[in-house]
Amino acid sequence: MNHELLGATIHALRNGLTTIPISGALDNTETWQQHLLQSGEPALQDVGREVGNLQSLLSSGNLNPDAIGNSLSMLGIQTNQAAANASPDFKSQLQELGDLLIQLGSKLQAAE
Repeated sequence: MNHELLGATIHALRNGLTTIPISGALDNTETWQQHLLQSGEPALQDVGREVGNLQSLLSSGNLNPDAIGNSLSMLGIQTNQAAANASPDFKSQLQELGDLLIQLGSKLQAAE
């Protein structure tokens, strides 16, 4: 896991989804997907597959707030589950990321 990537992702999400260009979001999700799928840990690989789903939704050309919100919420839940087993130096950042993803996912779903 990478502290800088984690911190940058949290910072970007704190500023709100609309401040992140699609190209930036796709680059970020691609980097995360590679890290997660190569982790060798089944729980993290599941998160990586959901990141792939989010990438598909973002690159479809027809952004569906409900589907994106659902994917973000799922990623938040999975991230919080991963945080439970994470080393202490990553646990709080992962919990913050998971909570942010759930909040943003809920906002998108409510806006639909």
